[in-house]
Amino acid sequence: MRIAILATALVALTPFAAQAASYFVYCANDKIEVDSRNYEQMLSARGTPLCQLGSFDYLSDAQSFAQKNFGGPGGKCSCR
Repeated sequence: MRIAILATALVALTPFAAQAASYFVYCANDKIEVDSRNYEQMLSARGTPLCQLGSFDYLSDAQSFAQKNFGGPGGKCSCR
């Protein structure tokens, strides 16, 4: 009985615990972009070449990753 109650509680809390990332770092047309659009939306907007380099919960984390690894938004990159 305890297991059933615990399982029900875990299922009820799952949507709150599993949030999707809000910000992404992409290489789009050989330049770094930080954006809140998901891959499908960016693909529709930018076309190819496009690759996702990271996903983050906070804009500041995405910007820091882009700055540290690629010199920030607009920096050169490649999807090869």
